[in-house]
Order: sequence, then C-alpha cells, then structure tokens
Amino acid sequence: MERSCLGALLVIICATIGCGESPRKVAATRDSTTAAPVPPPKPKVWEPRPVVAPPDTTKEHTLAADTTAADSLADSASAKRDSVPARTRARGPRPFILSPADSAKWPVKAPAPLPGSLLPEHRIIAYYGNPLSTRMGIMGQVPPDSMLPRLEKVAMEWALADRERKVMPALHLIATVAQGKPGSAKKYRLRMTDSLINRVASWAEERGWIVFLDIQTGHSTVAAEIEPLLPFLTRPHVHLALDPEFAMKGGGIPGKRIGTMDAEEVNQAIRVLGDLVTEHKLPPKVLVVHRFTRKMLTNTDSIRLDPRVQVVIQMDGFGSPYLKQDAYRFWISPYPVQYAGFKLFYKNDRDPRTKTAGFEPTCGPVTYELVGCGDDGLMTPEQVIGSLYPVPLYIQYQ
Repeated sequence: MERSCLGALLVIICATIGCGESPRKVAATRDSTTAAPVPPPKPKVWEPRPVVAPPDTTKEHTLAADTTAADSLADSASAKRDSVPARTRARGPRPFILSPADSAKWPVKAPAPLPGSLLPEHRIIAYYGNPLSTRMGIMGQVPPDSMLPRLEKVAMEWALADRERKVMPALHLIATVAQGKPGSAKKYRLRMTDSLINRVASWAEERGWIVFLDIQTGHSTVAAEIEPLLPFLTRPHVHLALDPEFAMKGGGIPGKRIGTMDAEEVNQAIRVLGDLVTEHKLPPKVLVVHRFTRKMLTNTDSIRLDPRVQVVIQMDGFGSPYLKQDAYRFWISPYPVQYAGFKLFYKNDRDPRTKTAGFEPTCGPVTYELVGCGDDGLMTPEQVIGSLYPVPLYIQYQ
C-alpha cells in the first residue's frame, strides 16, 4: 500500500518538475516561466453570424428572354385562382393599402440605434417553445439536430425575400412557464432549470445566433421573474420576452382567460436590461412583448424607450391570413411603440384542408414544411412583407 502511494506521488512530482533533470535545469525552467508567464486563454467571445442572402446574379439582359415564360406562369396561376371558390380565396392575405394615418405613425420617432444594435439592420427569425414539451412549439416538437438546420433554412428564405436586411436566427425559450396549478410557490408558474437554459443558449452561442428568455408570470411579477435570469441576461446573445397572456394580475388560472400587463411592468424590464447593458458593456438588448388583444397590454403610449433596449410588440394570434392581418391592423398598427413583430403557427395557421387525406401542396415538400406554399394558410415571407405595415422585423414560428 505504501509503495503504491509512493509511486503515485512520484508520478505527480515527475509530471510537475520533470524527473531525471538536474536541479540547475529545473531552476532555469522555473526562472524562465516566472520571467515570461504564459497568458491564460481568453474566454470565448460570442460573435454574431447572421444569415445573408447570396448576391442576386439576375442580369437585365435575361429578363426579356424570360418574359414569355413569366406570362405563361401568370396565366396558369390566374386560371388556378379563378377555379378556387371565392370563399377559399378570401382566406389569403390581402394587399395592404397604406393610409395617411398609418404613414404618420410609422416609423416611430425613437432614439437612434446604438452600435451593436440588431434592429433595424437585421430581421430576427425565431423558433419558439420549450424542449421539454411538444405542445409549446417547434422547439420541443423537432429534435435539435433537425430543428436547428431547419431554422437556418427558414432564415435564408427570409433573407432571399428581403435582401436589404441580414437575418439573425433566434431560439425563443419559454423560461418561466405558466401553470394550471399554484405549485409550491403559489405563483402558478414554473421556472426552468439553469441547465436547460444553458443548453438552449449554447445551441445559439456556437452558431452565432441569439436567444430570448420568455417570461409567463402567472401570479408572480415581471421584476421577481427577471431576477433569476440576470446571470443569463449578462451574456451578449441573450435577450428577454414578456407574455401578458399569462400575467394574471387579477387572479385566476392561466390559460382560462387572457391576462394583462401594464406599460409600467414593461418599463421595469427596460430599466433592468438597460442597466445590464451599461454595467457589463453589452450590445443593446431586445425586449419582445406579445400581444393579440388591446387589453393584453395597457397604456402602451407610456412605454419609455431607451437606446440600450429595443422594444418589439409582436402580434401573437393564430388563424387564417386575413384574420391575422386584421388583428395586426387592430392591435399593432394603431399603437406604435418602436418595432413590430409577427407570429406564424406551423399547425394552427394552416388551412384545415391541408390535414385531409390526399392533400397535395402546390410547392415542393421541403418548401411546404419550411415556409408553406402561400395557399395553404401559412403565410410565406413574401406575403408577410407585402401585406403588413409596419413591416415586422421580428418573426416567430411556433
């Protein structure tokens, strides 16, 4: 026993100073190490890697040759459109007619973007949900090794649809989940573990993407639920989201009725994020607030903008394109804050006929699964950009 312990000790000593070397040589090595210490490795720094569309190689001289083919395609599309019943056609997106009142409200007069700001130079394309649940969104419905490449492909679809902007992919994690029962804290909410948040944050970090931590307060408060997330929010690629739908200020069970949140709680979040940006020398943060009714978010004209925090109000309802457009016109366009967002539901937005036997998409299966065909209920990037005002800069897929 003593011999084995002694052997282990010798191995440690040899690994440290080198056995068999003369004392002079060892001393010289130590002196040189002291004189020129090796600096510790620098911590890994997150670097944004947005998705950018490749250069458009279309040449003007090719347009004339393609005119005949384009006319033929247009005639074919018109014939198909005329063969669809009017009731079905009405479900599709409609052109947005810009009124003087709309143009006067947007873009919002806000502080100029600081260096490092994501908006408006980028459009953020986010996948929403929680890896622990298949009911909350695509993040829990598709394995990460399939979900992450799929998000990158969707981001490229948006980059191709709007070449003026880079696209920043994002993972939108529900970090505080509203509950139907009070739980041990009697707050009707469940906080996700640090290990889960770290796992999702690492998926984004290694790809140069960003993360949103979404708070569903239940019977708690925004201030109380932000606090345990502060260590994550000090990271440059981690941002915040608030969901008033599950803010049950007047009591009640989350999910049984629609909750509400006031501008003052949004201002609290803005102050916390702004202070983090200053204290930790971070790029500006993005704060997303969900909305699909007027009462969900009250006193929006009292939201105080801060150049360190970019605020997005996201239209969060599901349904047919024309219903989503109307909701956007009712609850986003008339109440400008700073930037606008729009949500797309892979399942709930699609026309019911897509679930019937024998349905065949009018586009390829990959395009259909990624962004839809434009006639199946799931709006395409081109349709969103062309039919909503203000044009949303944050797009979320659930």
